Amino acid sequence: MGKYRNFVLVAMFISFIVLLGCSNKTAKEQELEKQVEELQKELAAQQEKEIEKETDEEVPIEEEKPAQIEVIDPNTKEVVTMFKPEEMGFGTDNELYEAELKSWAKELARGTETTEGYDQRMIPDKLGPDGEIIKGSPRVILDEAELVEKVVAASEKGGVVELPLYITESGYNPEEVTQLNEVVVASYTTYFDTSVAGRSKNIELSAEAINNVIVGVGDIFSFNTTVGPSDAEHGYQKAMEAVNGKLVEGIGGGICQTSSTLFNAVDHLAVDYVEKHHHSVSVGYVPNGRDATVSYGGLDFRFQNTTNVPLLLKAVINGGALTVEVRTSKANQSQL
Repeated sequence: MGKYRNFVLVAMFISFIVLLGCSNKTAKEQELEKQVEELQKELAAQQEKEIEKETDEEVPIEEEKPAQIEVIDPNTKEVVTMFKPEEMGFGTDNELYEAELKSWAKELARGTETTEGYDQRMIPDKLGPDGEIIKGSPRVILDEAELVEKVVAASEKGGVVELPLYITESGYNPEEVTQLNEVVVASYTTYFDTSVAGRSKNIELSAEAINNVIVGVGDIFSFNTTVGPSDAEHGYQKAMEAVNGKLVEGIGGGICQTSSTLFNAVDHLAVDYVEKHHHSVSVGYVPNGRDATVSYGGLDFRFQNTTNVPLLLKAVINGGALTVEVRTSKANQSQL
């Protein structure tokens, strides 16, 4: 009301003059009265303009911004991606929106040809030469369905969504590692020609890679992840290998004998097979149907330890004989 103060003062002045008037007005007083009336009209018109101006000055309405979602890595707290659900179809085509989210979650978890996914197979721990534990890395799984569900729930108002990452450490007690070498609970031996240098070297390297590996309770063992690339950079040599039903020369030929020997050893125990493939040709080192072919970046041999006890793998070469043993502690043996 401060802006009308001048108007009020003038009006009070006018009222005061009117009260001083009388019935016998002189010409001067009549002139003054006329001026007062004109001033009143002018003040009323000015006041009306001010009211109209106030009415016209509407408070600007802040434009509502589309909801935005930030997806962050719970471990690093870094933003993985940001997007506006509305731009992806939320609210107009929710079915298409969820389909795009599922495709995005799948790529984020499993990776693409150019990017690595969050899902990581376990690299098992190993028993060192002095009995120390050589740490590998845990299994990491991004729950795709849960991620989509969390994003959909946040899509209307926006906000921060953490990736649902589940990390599984190897299922064994470090304090019992020294006892895992006590008894052999399964074993298998295959034979190879030591005069074939390349093949012999490849068997030796791959056997060394799985030797002293600890497979804890519930662990999923991956031959390819454990052994790694079978290429020249890692010391592997040229040897004959089966490709599309034919024997051809290639780097790393012979490692399938190691994976097949391992399969025949663990097959004596109550393990579950996650992935296993046969060769396209018959091989001479195991009976037909008892092989497990592998190819880094492709076919793999994977099994899960469902025996309820931790296991230790041993791979030993003696001349032209490759023996894979599965060991555990005496205390655990009674539970198998």
